[in-house]
Amino acid sequence: MVLAVLNSHWARTMQRKTSEDYALLLAENLNHQVFLQFVIPVALRYGKIQLRNPDQFERMDKVVKNTLHSFKIDMVKIYDMNNIISYSIDKTLVGKENLGGTGYSQAIGGKCSSELIQRGNFMQILMGFPEESKLITSVPFRAEKPLSRASGPVLGVIEIIQNLSDDYKVISGYQILVIKTYALVMGLIFLVLLFIVKRGEGIIEKRALEQMELKEQLSLAKHLSSLGEMIAGISHEIRNPLGIIKSSAELLKKKMAGVDPSNAIPDIIVEESMRLNHIITDFLDCAKPKKPNLLPCRIIDVLEKNITFLSTHMQQQGYSIIKNLQDDVPEISADPGMLYQAFLNILINSMQAMPDGGKIHIDISASASDVIIAFKDEGAGIPQDVLENVWNPFFTTKENGTGLGLGIVRNIIESHGGTIRIENRPVWGAQVTVWLPVLKET
Repeated sequence: MVLAVLNSHWARTMQRKTSEDYALLLAENLNHQVFLQFVIPVALRYGKIQLRNPDQFERMDKVVKNTLHSFKIDMVKIYDMNNIISYSIDKTLVGKENLGGTGYSQAIGGKCSSELIQRGNFMQILMGFPEESKLITSVPFRAEKPLSRASGPVLGVIEIIQNLSDDYKVISGYQILVIKTYALVMGLIFLVLLFIVKRGEGIIEKRALEQMELKEQLSLAKHLSSLGEMIAGISHEIRNPLGIIKSSAELLKKKMAGVDPSNAIPDIIVEESMRLNHIITDFLDCAKPKKPNLLPCRIIDVLEKNITFLSTHMQQQGYSIIKNLQDDVPEISADPGMLYQAFLNILINSMQAMPDGGKIHIDISASASDVIIAFKDEGAGIPQDVLENVWNPFFTTKENGTGLGLGIVRNIIESHGGTIRIENRPVWGAQVTVWLPVLKET
C-alpha cells in the first residue's frame, strides 16, 4: 500500500508538472495572439482599449477562442492592473474585482505560479480521491516588442484554469488497481506460506511422534532383551531338574506297576513335566530365536505336512481346509522346519477362533518379489483392543496360554526376511497374511 501511495503521488506530481507546462505554453501563445491580433489593432483603430465596448469584447473573445480551440481548458480570465477581470470566457465574471488572489499578486510582479485547488471531504482529500481538482496558472500579460524576443512591461494577468478531475480519477483508479493487485499477491503469498507452515508443522509433529515411538520401541527392545536373557537363563536352570523329575517319575511308574497299577500320580507327573517342558521351549524360542537353515523349498509342501498332522483332529472337531493355489508359485529360500512350526501355530489359532468347527481358507499367490500366504478363518474376528496387543509378549486371552505363540511366529517369519500382518476381514473372521521373499536365481 505504501508503494501504491508513492506511485500515485509520483503520478500526480508528474501530471501537475505536465499541466503547468501545458498552461504556460498556452499562456505564452495566448499572450502573443492577443497582443498582435487585439491590442495593436484595437489601439490603432479606437485609440484606447475598452472591453466594455461590445465590438472590442467580441473581437477579444474571438481571438481567445480561436487561440484555445481544441485545447483542454476549463476557464480563461484576463485581469487588468487593478485586479479587475477585463475578460473571461464566462461573461458573468467580467468587471468583478479582487478575485486574483496570491497568483495574481505574483504575476503582477512578473512571476508565473500555479495553485492546485481540490474539493471534497477531509477523507477524500487525505486518501487522494477528491471530487474535483483544478489547476489555476497565473501568468503576466506583457506587451511585446515587434521583431524582438524581449518582453515589454506587464499589462495585466492571464489566468488559465484546467480541470484535472478526470486525470486524477484515472490515477486514483490506477492506485486502487495497484492496491488490489498487491493485496491479491500478498494474500496468495500468505496462503502459500500458511500452507508451507502447516505442512511443516505436520512434518515436524510426525517426526516428533516417530521419534517418540522409536524411543518407546528402543526402550521396549532393551526391556525385552533383558527379559529374554533372564528367561533363557532361568529356562536352562529349570530344564535340568525338570528332566530329572520326568525320569524319576517314569522310573517310579515302572516300580509301582507291580505294586499299585492303578495309581495315576506318576503319569500326572510325567504329563505335567512334558507340558512344562513345552512352555520352557516357547520361552527359549521367543527369547533366543534360532537362525534358519535356508534351503530351497515350496510353500505348498510345508502346508501339506501341517494339514496331514492336523487332519485327524480336524475331522473329529468339524474343521475343513480350502486351498486356493495360484499356478506356478515360485520356490522360496527357507527353513522348512521353522516354517512348519509357524504355520502350525497360525492354523491352531484359526481353529481355536471357531470352537464349533468351520472352514479355514488358505490362499497362496505370488508377486514379482514375494510369495503371499493368507490364512482366513470364519470366526467372530479379533476385538480391536486385543488386535492392538497381539504382538506383545505374554499377552494372551487363553486360559492356559503363554502369550508367546504369535511372537515366535513373527520371529520365524522375520528371520526369513518376510513380514506378517493380522487383521479382521470385512465380512467375518480374521486373516493372517504372510509375505516371504521369492528365491532369487543365481
